[in-house]
Order: sequence, then C-alpha cells, then structure tokens
Amino acid sequence: MGRFRHSADRVLKITMAAAGGALILGLAGKYENESGGQRAEEKIREYGGEILKEGFGAAVRRGYPEASYEPYRQNREEGLVGNLAAWLRNADPRVRFYMERQGEDKGQMDPDPSFAGYLESQKVAESSYLIFGGDEETGTDKADLAGEQAKVTEGGTEQAQTGEEQELSAVSGLPEGTLAHHIGSGRTVTGTSYVLEQLADYDFLMKYFFSVHTSTTAGRDEMDAAKLLGQDLSIEKDPQNPQILIYHTHSQETFADYGPDNPEATVVGIGNYLTELLEAKGYNVIHNTQVYDLKDGELNRSKAYDYALRGVTEILQQNPSIQVILDVHRDGVREDLHMVSDVNGKPTAPIMFFNGMSQTPEGPIEYLPNPYKEQNLAFSLQMQLDAAAYFPGFTRKIYLKGLRYNLHLRPRSALIEVGAQTNTYDEARNAMEPLAELLDMVLDGYGPQGTCEP
Repeated sequence: MGRFRHSADRVLKITMAAAGGALILGLAGKYENESGGQRAEEKIREYGGEILKEGFGAAVRRGYPEASYEPYRQNREEGLVGNLAAWLRNADPRVRFYMERQGEDKGQMDPDPSFAGYLESQKVAESSYLIFGGDEETGTDKADLAGEQAKVTEGGTEQAQTGEEQELSAVSGLPEGTLAHHIGSGRTVTGTSYVLEQLADYDFLMKYFFSVHTSTTAGRDEMDAAKLLGQDLSIEKDPQNPQILIYHTHSQETFADYGPDNPEATVVGIGNYLTELLEAKGYNVIHNTQVYDLKDGELNRSKAYDYALRGVTEILQQNPSIQVILDVHRDGVREDLHMVSDVNGKPTAPIMFFNGMSQTPEGPIEYLPNPYKEQNLAFSLQMQLDAAAYFPGFTRKIYLKGLRYNLHLRPRSALIEVGAQTNTYDEARNAMEPLAELLDMVLDGYGPQGTCEP
C-alpha cells in the first residue's frame, strides 16, 4: 500500500506539472494570435518550460503575494482551463505582467498598482508588497538594544546599561585597532568603542547591531564592515540651498500623551524639533509635513509609501540640492512595553534605524531596485557605532526587512523609528537631540574609523 500511495502521489504531481506547463504554453500561443506579441510568447513559453521541469508548485514558490483580480474573475473563461489561467495570473507576476497588456485592450485593469506602475515606468508601487513583507513597525515585545542587552526593570520598562556598567559588559580580549566611530566631535566617549577587527567578524556584527526579519537576508558580502565604514557620507554645509529633507510616510503616528491638550505629540512634532536642531548646526532643512496616510479623512496606510514617493520625488525635482532624506516614524510595540534610556540626563526614547534590503530569501525583488542600498546601510551603521560610543543605550539594533521603503531616492536616506506608541512626547522629543548629534558627526566630515582630526 505504501508503494501504491507513493506512486499515486507521484503521478498526480507529474500530471499537475504537465497541465500547468501545457496551459502556459497554450496561453502563449493564444496571446500571440490575438495580439502579435512575439516577445511575450517567448517569455511565457520559457516560464512554461520552467514549470514543466520544476513542478507546478514553482509558481507558488516565487515569493510574491497573490493580488485581488476582480476584473478577471468577472470576465474570465468558465471551466477548468479558465479557472487555472486566472489562478496563474494571480500567483505569478510574470504571467500577470504579460497578460495585463491583453487586459488593457479589453478595458480590464489589474487593481494591483505594482503592475500598472511597471507597465508605465517599470517602477513598482511599494504598497502592493506591504502585505507580503509588512510595514516598518516591528510589533516587538523587547527593546533589542544595540551593542549589549537591555536591563528590564519592574513595570515593563526597559533601560540601557550605561557608562561604566556598559563598558564592563563589552567583549574583552579583542585587539586594539582602528576605531569604528567618528572622532573629532568634541564629545567624550562614555560608551563602548568598537574596532574594525571586531566588526570584521560577521557573526559579531550581526549579533550585536542588526536584527534581520524573515522577509529578507543579509549576507556576508553585503555586511562588510570595512566597506560600510569606509563610505564617506560627509556633505558641505550650505545654508543657502536645501540639503536635508525630513518627512513622515505615516504622519498620523502619535505618542502616549497625544490629545487635545497635547496635539504636538506626533512624529510631525518631533520632526519640527529635529529641523530646528539641524538648522542650528548650519544645515538647510526642509520639513515636509504633507499627509500621506489619510484618505477621505480616514487612516489608510495601504498606499502611504506610494503617495510619499510621489510627494518626495516632486520635492527633489524642485530642490535637486537635497542630499539627505529622513523618514521619521515611531514604532508599534507590545502595549505593556515602555522603552526609555537616560541620555544626557534626560529620559529618552530609543531610536532604531530601519533598512529595506529590496530582497527576499529567494533573491532580489527586481521590481524594487535600490542602487543606494550599500550607502543606506553605511549611513545607518556609522550612526549606530557613533551612538554606541557617545550615547550608550540610545539605539536599538538596526532592523532589516525585505522591501525598499523609498530608501532608493538618495544614498544618504534613512528611515528612523523614534520610540513607540508607549513613549511620551517628551521622551521622543528628547531623542532628537542625540539624533541631531549623530547626523552631524556623519555629515560634517568627521572621518570614520578615527581618521579625522578635530
């Protein structure tokens, strides 16, 4: 019986694989006859061959979300072939892409904005993938502070180890070498000074400074500390021309004490303060307070990244001198988690740098390219290591996720999570002061790895 069941399963798998491949080959011929699309026919035939080789399950393993395909449900052919064709259009982006052109001729439009965007400019709307990779909130139940572990106190509050206690918990016995943080800022090191020899150890680097979501990967070739810290991200201060853009994809994010008596307790409020601090340091800053996450007066985050991309792109076209883009958010965490550190003698919400990798465990997301991914990572890591040296306990681990999150617009792009919904406005506002210092250390020309004189 065991042998029979095995044979039956095998026959069923082969039959389904053959049916899937044959269907795609048939669709290719039909498409060629109706629209004359020779290139489309070649692509679909090629994909049909892949399915015949790999098995029908190959379409599912592509790692893309299934889109809602109501127009095709209303107009598709009846029967097994029609249903199977509609499923394939939903399940795999390549089939959907080539069949979409035929749908346009019939007045049928794919409601998935990613493929409409691809047809127009080969740029995919970020929102169409958020269901697959999720937005930037972590939903965590712990602070996951960078460098060393947090100390949990009563009441669910997590506080950082600082000063001497932080130094004692650092890894010992490692060589004294090239410093990994910026020097010459006039600040005294109160935390941990890491050296390149430590960070060259991939396992050490990832354990203490990064948190990798299951939607992506971060290989040894990408997480090369020497390469990332060797990036010169400094800019020339120019108060006459815009240099830094601050905006908020999710402008409706608020803090614990937000209300009629405290309407400033939002990410826009802390963005106002960060703008003031950076302008005081000699930078020309634009703070874009445009709302991207409301539709018809109601909260709608599903297309916020698409709307933000359009808005920010327009600002960049009008102000090509902008070199730095900061998307300021606050995280969403477990309701009983309160993250706070003592920084400069003030209760301060920790910050978290967030990087989109534009790749899944299966490989790059070809529709979401980011030519500046390495520079984005360098920007985050350099600020992270400066924080470890000068503001211990201020930063959580850099969070890596699979999508792009509009970080492809400039090399010096950063998405920054400031505290969470459980932090007060004052705690989040206090975080802007060390954040402004970190930005200035990297942008003002203090060389990484201790190469620059004061």
